[in-house]
Amino acid sequence: MNQPQEHDAEDHTIEIEVSTAYVEDQSEPDDDRYVFAYHVVIRNAGALTVQLLNRHWIIRDGRDQTQEVRGEGVVGEQPSIEPGDSFEYTSGTVIETPVGTMEGSYGMRDERGNTFDAPIPPFTLSVPRTLH
Repeated sequence: MNQPQEHDAEDHTIEIEVSTAYVEDQSEPDDDRYVFAYHVVIRNAGALTVQLLNRHWIIRDGRDQTQEVRGEGVVGEQPSIEPGDSFEYTSGTVIETPVGTMEGSYGMRDERGNTFDAPIPPFTLSVPRTLH
């Protein structure tokens, strides 16, 4: 009988940085439509090559309306990221208020076949000059 493979937390050290931008020319504030772009850098600081399999986002607007988004990969890709390397992409979302938040996780698989979730820390979506 095969034993599950041991793995250390150091095998799965994924650092995620997100920056956001308000997309004014695609937004319609009079119609409660606020468009934001977000740029994500996923850095593999672990010991094993990993592949991003899927994503899970929780998007909340200022009225606490929540959207959940699940899907395969990101921007049509399921990238493999070697130790020390990173993968970057830009995507977007639409909410109904000038301020909101996003958080979630990436479903990952390491080179040994172990799957794990890499948490995406909460970040703020905000029209400029809305938050002080």
